[in-house]
Amino acid sequence: MYLTQGLHRAVQQRPDAVATVFGDRVTTFAQQFQRVSRLAGGLRGLGVRRGGRVAFLGLNSDRYCEYYLAVPWADATVNPVNIRWTPMEVAASLDDSQTRVVIVDDTFSPAVAQIREHYPNLDTVIYAGERTTPPGMVCYEDLVSNGPLVDDARRGGQAMAGLFYTGGTTGVPKAVILSHANLITSALGIVASQAFSDFDGAILHAAPLFHLATLSELVISTLIGRTQVILPSFNPIAVLQAVEEHRIMGLRLVPIMLQLLLDHPRIDDFDLSSVSSVGYGGSSIAESLLLRAIERLPDAKFVQAFGQTELSPVTALLGPEGHSPDGRSSGLLRSAGRAGPHAEMRVINQQGAPLPPGQVGEIVVRGAHVMRGYWRRPAETAAALRGGWMHTGDAGYLDANGYLFVVDRIRDIIVSGGENVYCAEVENAIASHPKVAACAVIGVSDALWGERVHAVIEPVAGAELTIEDLRLHTEGVLAAFKRPRSIELVEALPLSASGKVLKAKLRADAADRGVSAQ
Repeated sequence: MYLTQGLHRAVQQRPDAVATVFGDRVTTFAQQFQRVSRLAGGLRGLGVRRGGRVAFLGLNSDRYCEYYLAVPWADATVNPVNIRWTPMEVAASLDDSQTRVVIVDDTFSPAVAQIREHYPNLDTVIYAGERTTPPGMVCYEDLVSNGPLVDDARRGGQAMAGLFYTGGTTGVPKAVILSHANLITSALGIVASQAFSDFDGAILHAAPLFHLATLSELVISTLIGRTQVILPSFNPIAVLQAVEEHRIMGLRLVPIMLQLLLDHPRIDDFDLSSVSSVGYGGSSIAESLLLRAIERLPDAKFVQAFGQTELSPVTALLGPEGHSPDGRSSGLLRSAGRAGPHAEMRVINQQGAPLPPGQVGEIVVRGAHVMRGYWRRPAETAAALRGGWMHTGDAGYLDANGYLFVVDRIRDIIVSGGENVYCAEVENAIASHPKVAACAVIGVSDALWGERVHAVIEPVAGAELTIEDLRLHTEGVLAAFKRPRSIELVEALPLSASGKVLKAKLRADAADRGVSAQ
């Protein structure tokens, strides 16, 4: 199979149905087919050839969706760019991937000059904004209007579909090579799991489209011919308005977005009754936040997705059964779910042997959704894929029924006085305090204990929260060795564009300041 296959099917079966909605622009599948074909022809006219990389640096839009289809249609490779990067970091990724063509929008066109300074091999910049095309750039709409209709390359299977840079939350970003088969296997596995109940209605894209979790929903939507409503970026009011106006059935949010929606003072002003399922993932979620969401959207079925970029991106799903009253009472709400129909998953010890239920080890995965490897990093590829399994770097355990419980990233396990402390467990306990909006726990160097638990906490806006309040709270919910020995209150935690806390930055900042016990 190939990424554009669903568009051919949609044009054959539902040509006049709506493919995308972006602001006032409504595009049918028949129109999308024409635009994608001509954009692919325009890219070929610019010299894009088999396997050539084409980047997109911009906010979400209908044109971003067209890009994801037109580039493989032209037999090339997508390379979506992280919108949180500096021009220097963007240039470094383009240099690493040897990308010569970049599409930019109004938000990022001013950065092109700086990007060129650091990466002079950038041949072509395509302007996909709403204003007059800047000098030296090619107009996106001219390509769509004047490009020839070209046949779809239909190169699928193991052919490289895209390079997807990891978020860099724990180090230098590296590009994951994903094939057409990787992406479609993950998408079909999600559909086959029957966890979601919204495939016959519109889905809302509010999370960034450069991120693989959102791309996964685009791939699914193209495969099944679903309408995609697109917001430029996440904004609570814009999301609430879009749900009401377009009768959105499917929401996909990272935990911080879910929290911002629930905390918004106007949430009760909007009709959210159309939402039939809410998918969440991308980072750990506080149980208290999830329970609030279930209470606020009682008619929606909740689904958690577990995975990573290297897994295209989903391996396990916790469906509505885990969020039901029975599931909550049995502790399944803390689970990441069970392996999808497309995946095999186990937990191993340091010697690579499978562990019995209940024992913590590294989560490893195999299946047709596992990446081809890391771009130009053979040693890291071999290490990650050793023994035929993708080593996720996540620590967890399986129960007797195959439910996965993720306890932490392996590098986020703090060894304090010889005891293992799982950051996620401590974060979940702290987040149950009603005045805590978000928190992150890291290990910092300690002369006596080797490492100690350090908590960085973002209070609820306007709330009066003291370190002593937090100490008293953790005494009631955590064993002594797990409690933070130092606590820091901040206005906002540093987040990646996908909503993950940048723990590498927290560690570096703590080290620079020589954080001491408080």
